[in-house]
Amino acid sequence: MTTCTAFSGAKQIASGDLRKVALQAKTATDRDKWAQVLIFDDNTSNLIEVDFRGTPKNVLKRIDAAASNEPAKREGKSRKPGRPKLGVVAREITLLPRHWEWLGAQPGGASVALRKLVEHARHSNQGKDRRRKAQEAAYRFMSAMAGNEPGFEEAIRALFADKPDRFDETTKQWPIDVRKHARKLAAAAFLKD
Repeated sequence: MTTCTAFSGAKQIASGDLRKVALQAKTATDRDKWAQVLIFDDNTSNLIEVDFRGTPKNVLKRIDAAASNEPAKREGKSRKPGRPKLGVVAREITLLPRHWEWLGAQPGGASVALRKLVEHARHSNQGKDRRRKAQEAAYRFMSAMAGNEPGFEEAIRALFADKPDRFDETTKQWPIDVRKHARKLAAAAFLKD
């Protein structure tokens, strides 16, 4: 289930699961045909495209159809060499001969050694990866909603420099709902491991 937040201009109009948010956004666009409604994925701040034409029932049907087609699209793309039923997909990587030599000498061979290296890197970099994803999500939202607000560039610098107090200070003048959502997204980037 996709959770998201919708804005009409600088005002937050809905937050929650996509179906609920889409219906509230549809109401806003029906009330004002010139309303600029944006729906953001709560995890990534990617924009979610929703076709508001027709009745609310039509809107929900299109959302449901898109959601049910997504796994089928992914399955069709992953039919490559490997062990698809296990989720193993063969892909090409390029290494120097000395790297291949070292990998080949490892217990279990190159594939096992690479999987172990990747899992180790994933585990040891969890905090950095979480922080980077949170920074990217906050940046995406801020670029879309606050790019013309006073202190935008300084807020971005504070976000990536891990300066929460400076971030809060530079976002003070922003519209209330935009400021609250930006701070909520940035809070995840400022968490210490």
